[in-house]
Amino acid sequence: MKTLSKWMNATFVLLLAMSVAACGSQATPTPAPAEPTSAPIVEPTAAPTQAPTEAPTAAPQPVTIRYANWNVGTPEENNLQRQLIAAYMQMHPNVTIEFVDMSGDGRWDEKLTNYAAKGELPDVFMADGTPLYVKNGWLADLTDLVAQDPDWQDVPQVLKDAVTYNGKVLGLPAAQFVMGYFVNQDLFEAANLDAPVYGTSADEFFAAAAALTDMQKGKLGLDEMEFIMGWYPSTQDPKLKWFSFDGQHMNYNSAAFKAGIAKAGEMKPHTWQGLSDEQKKNFKSQGPWELFLNQESGVRWDGGWAVPGYAGATFNWDFMGIPGGNQAIVADIIVVSKAASNLEAAYDFAKWMTFSKQGYNKEAELAKAAGAVPTRMPVSVNADSIDLYMSFVGDKPGLRQALENLDSSLLESLAKIVPGYINARWEGKPGIDIGEDKDVNMWYMFNFANDGKYKYEDYAAQLEEFANKTLDEARAELKP
Repeated sequence: MKTLSKWMNATFVLLLAMSVAACGSQATPTPAPAEPTSAPIVEPTAAPTQAPTEAPTAAPQPVTIRYANWNVGTPEENNLQRQLIAAYMQMHPNVTIEFVDMSGDGRWDEKLTNYAAKGELPDVFMADGTPLYVKNGWLADLTDLVAQDPDWQDVPQVLKDAVTYNGKVLGLPAAQFVMGYFVNQDLFEAANLDAPVYGTSADEFFAAAAALTDMQKGKLGLDEMEFIMGWYPSTQDPKLKWFSFDGQHMNYNSAAFKAGIAKAGEMKPHTWQGLSDEQKKNFKSQGPWELFLNQESGVRWDGGWAVPGYAGATFNWDFMGIPGGNQAIVADIIVVSKAASNLEAAYDFAKWMTFSKQGYNKEAELAKAAGAVPTRMPVSVNADSIDLYMSFVGDKPGLRQALENLDSSLLESLAKIVPGYINARWEGKPGIDIGEDKDVNMWYMFNFANDGKYKYEDYAAQLEEFANKTLDEARAELKP
């Protein structure tokens, strides 16, 4: 018994030694049996351990985007807008931007209507009367696209609101221009007066302008009077925006707007409109638009599109905006057709031409190469885009302050975005006869409010009622 146990132990040690030795060298594969008695079992193949090779990326499909805008000039001019479009196509070789022919008779919206009737509405186009397009159901809803876009976060709220209808973003701000008073600082200094600056109160502003006026020397404090009606009411009632609009209605019968009418009349002697033919002989300028650059008015009401022209002025100037530390703002709007064959591509191009920071940087690069100032101010506004724009115009503290304070701006471009505004402000006829002038329109009533033809207060309530009925009816026509 003991002998058998010893033999088994020896055998076990020998097998263990052979097993350890086998672990130290590569095993020799065992040949398959010559005649298997059953079908072999196929084990699953293990995944490869090497890094997988990426599948080749398919080339982008060709895309043609039909584009209509009034700012592209001619191929021979090759202006900044055309260069910006060419830069986009260079970055996107699969995209062709096709310019839609908008020449010929008729207003912009009439031409668009004709294209729409033929089923040929441009994919992307500049908007002149956005409410018409909303009413006609032409526009793509861009709400989800902008919500995912980081550049959209830096678009001022006043511009976002301008392109939002019934909670839907139906357009993109293509350009924004601050609007307000530009100041000739040298004229005020020469008269030993403090030049108005951004934040100067309305009373201080009017006092300085009146003090500067000197008819004999050919100097006016202001250039024109009518714009006072637009901005002054907002300084008296913070609920009011441009020309008494409160977001829904006009407030033509409010104390604040009546004060604006009166203030425009009070300042008339310090404007071009207040000059007699004899007094005009003391001025080189042939109209109010020439006064500022001819150094014949202390301030000029203008928009940011004038900055490239003022950049070459021979006198010191700055932007003071609206007294009290605000500004009006003018917006251009680009929209995308709901019928665009490739909505994502159309939106991407529309963004490049509107609020894209990358697009604006490229436009600034092109302007610098041309020795020019960018024709528009940044739409997606942050410290970097403000610095970029200001690098073209130099040290203008007021202009910088305005660009840093855009959210509270008075949107002046109401005709482009508010249904019924054109009739409520200019073209509508409220059923009024003034002397021999029969059935006058709204423009007449405001234009001659300080000419002695009638007393504004006598008609203020009727004008407000007519305007707001017009706005309500136009708004009701828009599709929800």
